Amino acid sequence: MALTLFSRRPAPTGLPAIEPDPWPETGETWSPEGVNIVQRYYNQAHAVVLVYTARHDYRHNVACLGCHFTKASSKRTSAPWLDLSEAATAANEHASTCRALPREIPARPDDDTVRERLSAWVTASRNRGADEQVGIESLDPIRLTLQRTDDALETALQQLAVDQPEILRTDRCEYGGRVRYYARRLIER
Repeated sequence: MALTLFSRRPAPTGLPAIEPDPWPETGETWSPEGVNIVQRYYNQAHAVVLVYTARHDYRHNVACLGCHFTKASSKRTSAPWLDLSEAATAANEHASTCRALPREIPARPDDDTVRERLSAWVTASRNRGADEQVGIESLDPIRLTLQRTDDALETALQQLAVDQPEILRTDRCEYGGRVRYYARRLIER
């Protein structure tokens, strides 16, 4: 009787093969707004490690959907971003050692939450010396939590400059006419 439980039978012919659906909680098919997913790696517990770009296709970032690991810049080169080969190496190295279980995909935050996160980001960028220029590309490491396009982020930053002029100011570049953002310097009291 034990042999009949483990006997192999040929698969029935003529039936279509059934492919399992991807696990949505691992990020296999997740592509948030404002981000281009370039590569996906799996860690040891099957959580996805993403290599993505946002505003510029040459600025790559790495983020693990299991733990909170992110990497956006290289210490080996003078560029403050990762090229594709550096990002792929960082993602592969992290995936080979990370044992974090897959977390749920971050929900797309509402507009008020995005404004709060942008306000906190601008506040953290301030210093005592002078106004610090901040750019949309500086937001790339937190793009997975913001889940907004460049236009939506620029609109939110412009509104933040209107609502909280003590932390953020804007001006127009005299050559190209594009809007620049400056985190206001901290005032000593």
